[in-house]
Amino acid sequence: MKLSGDFHTHTTYTHGKSSIEENVKQAENLGLKAIAITEHCYNSMYAIKRGDLSKICDEIDDLKDKYSVKIYKGIEANLISRNGDIDIEDSELEKLDLVILGFHKMTRSTLAERLKFFLPNILFKKKSQKRIDINTNAYLKAMDKHRVSILAHLNYGGCKVDVERLAKSCIDKGIYIELNGKRINFSKSEIDTMVKLGVKFIINSDAHSKFAVGKNHRAFNLVEKYKIPLNQIANIDNKIPKFV
Repeated sequence: MKLSGDFHTHTTYTHGKSSIEENVKQAENLGLKAIAITEHCYNSMYAIKRGDLSKICDEIDDLKDKYSVKIYKGIEANLISRNGDIDIEDSELEKLDLVILGFHKMTRSTLAERLKFFLPNILFKKKSQKRIDINTNAYLKAMDKHRVSILAHLNYGGCKVDVERLAKSCIDKGIYIELNGKRINFSKSEIDTMVKLGVKFIINSDAHSKFAVGKNHRAFNLVEKYKIPLNQIANIDNKIPKFV
């Protein structure tokens, strides 16, 4: 099992340690077929600045003829409300190849959402079924309202979800569920459920430096431990995912 593409990486445009070109060069040196640049979006603590997205896209265009590895333009958008709002306009998503959606604790939102969505997830370790339903519905609404390619690090930041409900929607919409290089928060039963449903997984590094590009020992170990079928992983052994 060998990674063929890494579709979640960060650069110095946010809080990464390496430039876009350094990430791309590392991907090529590793023999990857593809890499995506997916900076944190506007409401994150470590966010791109307004106007940076166009600069990132231009920089990627300038590098495309220099390297053989395919470079995808992406973003890591933040879930910012119970109503499925995200921190980027749909018109901006049109210029991108893929959109990652994730929940992050330190994300700017309205006072009401901070009090009723973010803080209950952050402060209370034990989640009621009502809270799980609120979190799950927020993702489902975002997936209905916006273009989403990948769900990143589900269950992270205290935002516990109903994995089965999200998995069914991901299958219907052609959305990948990420096995993240920095945080995997699935139980064995959740993995088993997703496998039985036929979810398509994607293994990403969430690299914040060029040295982490293409690296994800957590996911590789989990795949082996829980015997996830390799045909349900979209970016290994020369396969490249097709994003909605």
